[in-house]
Amino acid sequence: MTDLTLAAADADAQEALGRRFAAALQGHGVVWLEGELGAGKTTFARGILRGYGHAGAVKSPTYTLVEPYELPGLTIYHFDLYRLTDPEELELMGIRDYFRPDSLVLVEWPERGAPLLPRADVVITIRASQNGGRELEFVALTDYGHAVLAALRG
Repeated sequence: MTDLTLAAADADAQEALGRRFAAALQGHGVVWLEGELGAGKTTFARGILRGYGHAGAVKSPTYTLVEPYELPGLTIYHFDLYRLTDPEELELMGIRDYFRPDSLVLVEWPERGAPLLPRADVVITIRASQNGGRELEFVALTDYGHAVLAALRG
């Protein structure tokens, strides 16, 4: 079930949508980012980070698995599980320590971490659209996720 579908004409619009989504998140929760290679998962994550004031580089943590961002009053963990060979690797790195009520966790390629990842509040699937932009489908899986999407709708 799709709770909300939004379009982004280009990478700048997708990043702007990420900033809007950041405001709705209020600095915590679990967000899964799904889509093919090159769909723009990291672009959207960059928008979220920019929405909280991060001005530095945002790169996909493909080789490190996780990139922490310490911002004033907020910790964001950006995971990219594309190169994960075994979900048990997450257990060895102390995955549960990252998923705290006061942190925001963004996970690219979450299916590679199943079944060890906590349930997402919101799953976002990013697809190329026919006009060359992107279509983002937002699905809420928790009460908090539904509240986030209600705030995103405005």
